[in-house]
Amino acid sequence: MEFVPGKFNQPECRVADGRALSDLVDEQNAERAGAPADHPELDRLIRTIWRLRQPDGCPWDREQTHASITKNMVEEAYEAVDAIDAHDEAHLCEELGDVLEQVVLHAQIAADAGEFDIDDVARGLNEKLVRRHPHVFGDLAASVDGAVPAGYDEARPDGTAPDAPAVLDIWDDVKRLEREARGELSGAETGLLDSVPASLPALMQAQKISKRAAKAGFEWETTADVWDKVAEERAEFEAEEPGSDAAALEFGDLLFALVNVARKEGIDAEEALAASNRKFRRRWARIEEAARAEGSSVEELGTAELNDLWERAKAEEKASR
Repeated sequence: MEFVPGKFNQPECRVADGRALSDLVDEQNAERAGAPADHPELDRLIRTIWRLRQPDGCPWDREQTHASITKNMVEEAYEAVDAIDAHDEAHLCEELGDVLEQVVLHAQIAADAGEFDIDDVARGLNEKLVRRHPHVFGDLAASVDGAVPAGYDEARPDGTAPDAPAVLDIWDDVKRLEREARGELSGAETGLLDSVPASLPALMQAQKISKRAAKAGFEWETTADVWDKVAEERAEFEAEEPGSDAAALEFGDLLFALVNVARKEGIDAEEALAASNRKFRRRWARIEEAARAEGSSVEELGTAELNDLWERAKAEEKASR
């Protein structure tokens, strides 16, 4: 099996007889009991958004561009995450629909410009999923080619199915092969960090790029070494003039070092901070409730009173666990 250039120069997996591995996978998937079939409601949605973009459609939808609705994509994704965190299945169904609307709308904008369409989006995603699951589909490729393909041969070295952490390592290996293939196919050199989106939330981006650098050998030996780096960055921050641009840059370095502590400890920094935000919001809501019960508001309370209510909120939260 080999990677060959597909549409938009994205790598596609082809077996020895020239067939796409994704085609073989779909033939096999379709034969499994309970395999999903047609999705008429999805086609109806695609046609509705197409209609809204027609000359006699909706003025707002017609004037949108990829850039004009960028923030909508982000907002809808975060609203879906909120529904997940709230364990609200009905709301999640609605919010996933809003996320899907963004995907279909962007695809229609591209189709109207002659760039790509929703089928290209689905095809590219399916190819990627097949490529990145050698521990599931590698045996199928081997049955056609007579050997497990390069990059897939380490998916199950002992003949057993990998656990979830091992799957993440497999994904990283396949992504590396993809980056190499893109460089070969385009004639351009690919950097280790090029495929990490610069628009990711800062903590998430820091963890991803530091993980890649660490896999390349740019790593501390122990967590204690990273804590030493944190102390060094703190000292550099405190040495700068408060509120200056230099202080802001050093504070960023301090945060980056702390993210590496989290990575070394197996903690997702973005999720950890999100959990702390949720905890703070819960406790603040208790403070506001307590203040109202006493006929006051948080704006009218002094620092000492707020601290007392904060400690009470913490105690109540611990007692309710």
